[in-house]
Amino acid sequence: QVQLVESGGGLVQAGDSLRLSCAGSGRTFSRDTLGWFRQAPGKERDFVAAIRWTGFTSYAPSVAGRFTISRDNAKNTVYLQMDSLNPEDTAVYYCAADATYGSLKTAQYEYEYWGQGTQVTVSS
Repeated sequence: QVQLVESGGGLVQAGDSLRLSCAGSGRTFSRDTLGWFRQAPGKERDFVAAIRWTGFTSYAPSVAGRFTISRDNAKNTVYLQMDSLNPEDTAVYYCAADATYGSLKTAQYEYEYWGQGTQVTVSS
């Protein structure tokens, strides 16, 4: 069974940092594009960041310069380092995997595998 499991969410104050992890199992994700999306209450799920197997990355403008995505293929894991958090970052964060070997995608429908999500709450 293929699974992605997120961890590292929690309640923090504005200006704090958090590091999310997403561990994959059931298949290797080493050649996949791995992404992070988030969904705030009452809003659509939005793209946050993604990383190709080559190491190429892309970020949403709202998080560029504050968030850093990375991966460890030996551990089948993708990370999201989040710095300078603000209340607008409050959301459920999901990791996802795109198993096609094409260009980096930012649309959620392009991703085949999804985690269950982890809550990040930033208080002001």
